[in-house]
Amino acid sequence: MAGSSMLLDTVIIAGILNGESALLERLQGSLVRLSSIVIGELFYGAFHSGRVNENLIRLRQFTAQYPVMPCDVETSEIYGEIKAALRKKGRPIPENDIWIAAVAKQHELVLATRDAHFREIDQLTVVYW
Repeated sequence: MAGSSMLLDTVIIAGILNGESALLERLQGSLVRLSSIVIGELFYGAFHSGRVNENLIRLRQFTAQYPVMPCDVETSEIYGEIKAALRKKGRPIPENDIWIAAVAKQHELVLATRDAHFREIDQLTVVYW
């Protein structure tokens, strides 16, 4: 979605870091933002990998290019609202993904992901790559 303000999910950034050039092409003309939750997941992956130093360097270089959106009280309120709605539906999703969705909703960002369970979240704008 060229021209959109995008929040990148973990799977999208992992794809970019693993050389999927088509993902970078999709970002052309978009205002890209990152979530502190996503960055935490990626750091976990780097520290858990067989090439820790190499992956840390690539991750730090990537994250230095874009603003990282932190979580605050407003994010927490949106998280609580999303989690309660998912529970009422009987459609839980991973905790970190609820936080990621809360950041996207709070800042009115389009979430770029490959995870279908984000469809369960009302009023979240998502693109599936």
